[in-house]
Amino acid sequence: MKLGAFSISLAVKDIHKSKEFYEKLGFTYKGGNIDQNWIVLKNENSVIGLFQGMFEDNIITFNPGWDGNAQPIEDFDDVRSIQAQLKNSGITLTREANSDTTGPEYITLTDPDGNKILIDQHR
Repeated sequence: MKLGAFSISLAVKDIHKSKEFYEKLGFTYKGGNIDQNWIVLKNENSVIGLFQGMFEDNIITFNPGWDGNAQPIEDFDDVRSIQAQLKNSGITLTREANSDTTGPEYITLTDPDGNKILIDQHR
């Protein structure tokens, strides 16, 4: 199963303070819109998203169809295929993708320790 690019999405209280903090750790702006309260920062192969007021908890994020620079890759597993594999393995999803569609879609699940996982396909 190819889950795509990995990042951690952090629910932050003050996106400006968080951005400043992570920049001191060597992260640089990669994308997003701070005026909309979300940005993506990168340090070598490490990617974090900062999100203010969008969700309550931190989320482990995978992006099928993207590499670590948010560039399209040709060989990837569609999120609907990933969904089918997970369900066939007995994994319960907290949000399912519409299997009758193509293109952008997402699924969510929670690991045994309560960590939230987002598999978010943008293409």
